[in-house]
Amino acid sequence: MQNEIVIYTDGGCSGNPGPGGWAFVVQDGNGKSITNSGGEAFTTNNKMELTAVIEALRYIIEKYGDTAKVRVFTDSQYVKQGITSWIHNWKKNGWKTASKSPVKNKELWQALDSLREDLQIEWGWVKGHSGVELNELCDTLVGKEMQKYQK
Repeated sequence: MQNEIVIYTDGGCSGNPGPGGWAFVVQDGNGKSITNSGGEAFTTNNKMELTAVIEALRYIIEKYGDTAKVRVFTDSQYVKQGITSWIHNWKKNGWKTASKSPVKNKELWQALDSLREDLQIEWGWVKGHSGVELNELCDTLVGKEMQKYQK
């Protein structure tokens, strides 16, 4: 059986919208860690939170294949609730919210939904800025990405 892979993700924005960054840390079952990050000059916090998870799962599929067992930790309730709960009704209702508005960031949600279908994922939430080492590392990487786009 393949070792479990643990992922921490974070995204952020200076101003909302504004310069943003995303980051992930992947730790395989052997304790090896890899980090990656990126950003955009003008984006939103929620887009960056979603992008962090999408990029992490793309990395997992590329590196370990689609049979990997993965635990994803995010400090975003938007991401965790969206992918574990809300998305079912959004899809059933033609990508409309309960109030019949279009789902924001639909393309990112669809990308995340497609990626998660290929993996065994357990979703977890951690409180941001609470001393969780790999979440704090993601937060630091996000800050560095945001700085690249600040004037």
